Amino acid sequence: MSVEAALLVPVVLALVALLAQPACVLYARAVMAATAGELCRLAATARCDEGEVRDYALRRLAAVPDVAIFHEGGPGAWDVTVEGPDERGIVTASIEGRVRPLPLLGALVAPLGAQEDGCVVVCVEVTAETRPEWLEGGYDDWIEVWE
Repeated sequence: MSVEAALLVPVVLALVALLAQPACVLYARAVMAATAGELCRLAATARCDEGEVRDYALRRLAAVPDVAIFHEGGPGAWDVTVEGPDERGIVTASIEGRVRPLPLLGALVAPLGAQEDGCVVVCVEVTAETRPEWLEGGYDDWIEVWE
């Protein structure tokens, strides 16, 4: 019985490690995608500056543990970019972070992003149309109706 256990335990631990790394990266990507979607809505509806948008994003990205297999570099290491809304109401939000894969598992995580200094760059970009095509005029035109 002990020979089987001596063989089974390392195999089970290796399988858990193989499943844990991609799960950590996919969790971080899910949080990043949700945050980018919220940033698109925020940029379309709020009148705030770039610093406030970044602070809002960092509060949402705090859900990603500050552990190298989830995110490397601490809370300030996220690259957050929001562009828009333009005249058609299109907003683009992108968030980029870095993950340091476990040793021996870098090959499994590499397809999820580009390699840079031993880290995998994970980037999420969301583009949202926040204003329907049939809606005419702008905020100033809409306010005139109520004056």
